[in-house]
Amino acid sequence: MVRDEAAEADGAGGRDEGAGGRDEGAGGRAMSVQVRTADGIAEVVIDFPPVNALPVRGWQELAAAVTEAGADPGTRAVILAAAGRGFCAGVDIKEMQQTEGHEALLGANRGCFAAFAAVYDCPVPVIAAVQGFCLGGGVGLAGNADIVIAAQDATFGLPEVDRGALGAATHLARLVPQPLMRAMVYTCRTVTARELLAFGTVLDVVPGPELRGAARELAEEIAAKDPAVIRLAKQSLNGIDPVDVKRSYRYEQGFTFELNLAGAGDRARQAFVDGQGP
Repeated sequence: MVRDEAAEADGAGGRDEGAGGRDEGAGGRAMSVQVRTADGIAEVVIDFPPVNALPVRGWQELAAAVTEAGADPGTRAVILAAAGRGFCAGVDIKEMQQTEGHEALLGANRGCFAAFAAVYDCPVPVIAAVQGFCLGGGVGLAGNADIVIAAQDATFGLPEVDRGALGAATHLARLVPQPLMRAMVYTCRTVTARELLAFGTVLDVVPGPELRGAARELAEEIAAKDPAVIRLAKQSLNGIDPVDVKRSYRYEQGFTFELNLAGAGDRARQAFVDGQGP
């Protein structure tokens, strides 16, 4: 069943986040991408409170962190996780509206492209550990991961149409069947982790407190394999993908720029910031 939750979850994220490139978020906690490495497993953690709506800087840092982790010959698996109540609420819309010209819009689009590509191109398997809301750019990250493990409260969706943008349907199509993907894009509704488990696109659904441990256990199982074989397995699997995810996403992004030139993008973003959007 498709749920009409995207507006509530995204609204909780975008209206309150106001990161705008600042160095601290809610409660004064520093905003950052953290990397912890142990026993051949790199854990990359998104931490942009209160809801992990990433500013341009955040997307760039995330892309660099995943790329660097994968480039390390000692890395055998990567866990992509997030601090806080949700995995990722997408881009920082307030940053876009508070920045003169199109610099923030262009930066967000380039940053998302780079981060999604870094996950997909990472030479070792990437396990996404998803809790709470996974919206917009969060779907781009999860959809490009090799494996997704989700907490019981996880929901996935694209509120892009309500925000005057298009994108990440490429990645949503890797998580749900095509007809459902279209319905989710048009309506901005979300689906639950349990529904994705039934599709086979989420490997396991676990209680929230067990999420990181479950991701770690899977990463350790992969890390125990011959790393040369695992790296070639990742390369071979990417090579047989029926859709070029980078080219497909770039095509989608072109329509976001078209909407912006037509004025529809700015109107939707400003309505959201003003608390008047869906």
